[in-house]
Amino acid sequence: MAEMSTETKAIIERDKRHHLHPYQVFDAMEANGALPIASGIGARITDTEGMEYLDAVGGMWCTNIGLGREEMVEAIADQVRKLAYSNPFTDMTNEPSANLAAKLAELAPGDLNHVFFSTGGSTAIDFAYRLIQLYQGTRGLTEKVNVISRVDAYHGQTFAASSIGGKPGDRIPELQFLDNIHHLSSPNIYLYGGGLSEEDFADKLVAEFEDKVAELGGPEKVAAFFAEPIMGAGGVVPPPANYLKRIWEYCRANDILYVSDEVVTAFGRVGEWFVSETVFGIQPDIITSAKGLTSGYVPLAATIFSDRIFDVISDPGAGRYIPIGFTYSGHPVSCVAALKNIEIIEREGILEHVREVGPYFMEQLGTLRDLPMVGDVRGSHMMACIEFVRHVETGEPYPDEIDIGHRVSDICDGLGLIVRPVENLNIMSPPLVITREDVDFIVATLRKAIPLASDAAERAMAEMQDEFDD
Repeated sequence: MAEMSTETKAIIERDKRHHLHPYQVFDAMEANGALPIASGIGARITDTEGMEYLDAVGGMWCTNIGLGREEMVEAIADQVRKLAYSNPFTDMTNEPSANLAAKLAELAPGDLNHVFFSTGGSTAIDFAYRLIQLYQGTRGLTEKVNVISRVDAYHGQTFAASSIGGKPGDRIPELQFLDNIHHLSSPNIYLYGGGLSEEDFADKLVAEFEDKVAELGGPEKVAAFFAEPIMGAGGVVPPPANYLKRIWEYCRANDILYVSDEVVTAFGRVGEWFVSETVFGIQPDIITSAKGLTSGYVPLAATIFSDRIFDVISDPGAGRYIPIGFTYSGHPVSCVAALKNIEIIEREGILEHVREVGPYFMEQLGTLRDLPMVGDVRGSHMMACIEFVRHVETGEPYPDEIDIGHRVSDICDGLGLIVRPVENLNIMSPPLVITREDVDFIVATLRKAIPLASDAAERAMAEMQDEFDD
């Protein structure tokens, strides 16, 4: 391996000393530092040493149209020159935010005609939670405050969003969480199906939801249910057999709001603008979105909600107001970026491209099932996950100390491929513009990396056993 340049060493050292990263693993950061990225174009990024990688993570589920698009650069720059910022509070607006709100209302299903802008998926979820409490309280339903979510769900990092999230690794004892949030079983049939058919597993999950509502005092005590249509960071988990639609039907029949967290799935990742209705037959009361809304060029999130909710909280003549706002709500530069991003997706037929290449991506990833430690390959279109196990026959996982996901991703790094390690998983959410040739490279690289990681893991396991025996 070539000696690292002085400039790269300096960047890594400054980063280690002063930059706290999201989900930073302190010991690993101190030992290795972070990989400094210098540039990107399309689906590829280049580090400060000049090595190029195919970014199969898509930044963080978000670089949908690809990096480095000149028309995005120009749209953003032109808006900065024209109006870099505008006060969004109370009775001021700007043209890009008004236009984008109207466009999102057009794209969203049903009567989701109202949009609140914030800066990321977490704040979109946080606003949704507060909107729900305001809606129920305005109706005089002051005891209708409980929210139901699921184990393995990921909904963000603000206080409300992290409380709604159900990833066990995120819910460490040192942190505080809202006590009106309740979590049901994960819908991951591979890990928790217990041999049930998909239909029987769905029956079990639906029954658990209904039992939880009853346990909390009935529908009059339950405000909302939050769900990602396809779980993302919790392991790329598609829902089994109409389970979400059946819960939505129960919610609709029992006056419980249904929130569809489409921060990952919206804007093309599964080949649709929004998947709730077109893929899963759900008409949510609220959809949250971010990430692909601007393809990561600038921060922006949108919480899109129904006429039914708006009519209650606005209550003409009652003198009501919304006591929630952010300095950067409806930021004109971010909204222009989103409008240009949507224009590009429409003009270039990117949704259609995902519908064509996405199934090929999943099909080719599925060929890796013949490798010894590939326990499961799951996902849909441009969101995918490989789950590694020590023994495929029994599903026995590797111990946490082996960090098998990182072992695979580290080898992939050296081969010019970025995949995201999450415990015993490798998660992929590539830019939507990847080609079949890119898919072939991803799969061929994983086919090289996985056996190497498996061999290294077994050696590490043997060393651990030797130490234990001594």
